[in-house]
Amino acid sequence: MKLALAQYPIGYFAGFAQWQANAADWVSRAVLDGATLLCFPEYGGMELTSLLPEKLQQDLHGQIAAVQKFQDDFVATYAALARKHGVFIVAPSILAHDEGKVRNRAWLLSPSGKSDYQDKRQMTRFEKEAWGIDGGTPLKIFDIGETKIGIAICYDIEFPLIAQAMASAGADLILAPSCTDTLAGANRVHVGARARALESQIHVGLAPLVGNVDWNPTIDVNIGWAAAYSAPDRGFPDDGTLAKGEINQPGWVMADLDFAALKATRTKAQVFTRADWEDQALPGLGVTARTIS
Repeated sequence: MKLALAQYPIGYFAGFAQWQANAADWVSRAVLDGATLLCFPEYGGMELTSLLPEKLQQDLHGQIAAVQKFQDDFVATYAALARKHGVFIVAPSILAHDEGKVRNRAWLLSPSGKSDYQDKRQMTRFEKEAWGIDGGTPLKIFDIGETKIGIAICYDIEFPLIAQAMASAGADLILAPSCTDTLAGANRVHVGARARALESQIHVGLAPLVGNVDWNPTIDVNIGWAAAYSAPDRGFPDDGTLAKGEINQPGWVMADLDFAALKATRTKAQVFTRADWEDQALPGLGVTARTIS
């Protein structure tokens, strides 16, 4: 599988059609490079606030309600692109109202037209204390035919039990859309991604927002780089890094993922972190399996 991880800059758009054209351009470029699974970053969908009046763009809480009017067309745009190009797309996450709560939601769209989503589980201090975003939703894994994947949005990848639950339920790849506003924050997410790859002997792909904007206080500073990791063991690079982008440079980072080699490594590795982790019989988290292919 060729995985495309976006180092995605927030855009400012004159209208929804212009935003759609930008999304189509990004997807088509990844497809031209051979990608079959594309991952956009956390909160990339909040660039749709550029279509709101300037006062709302600066309103920390008002923009949450206002951006809801774009939800259906936002999902439909990426669903159409997935069908057109025959690829799976993890769309940029966007805030969504759900049963009286506000969720940080990443949609997964398939070539068949099926769709599903994963909400972020663990909220950062800013999300919880300043922005009022809710977490704690169920975990899922998604069968996309060639493999099973999980989605751990940004802070979620820093928690071992979340990834371990997904891996134990069958995920061989966890995607981590991210949005971090400091170099320390970016490094925390990457340390988490590398650790999760080591612990469960899986692939982990990370896709960040990059660049700064001055018109929205929630996504104003974005620092990061995309990367794909495996366990640093037999059959993979000594540092576990399969692909890595340049910090804050917009574009796609491509990674070739060999799942047969990944599974073989688990029986031939120098250490059996996955099996030894499961032998500890630590309390687990429930995961719901979904078929999205």
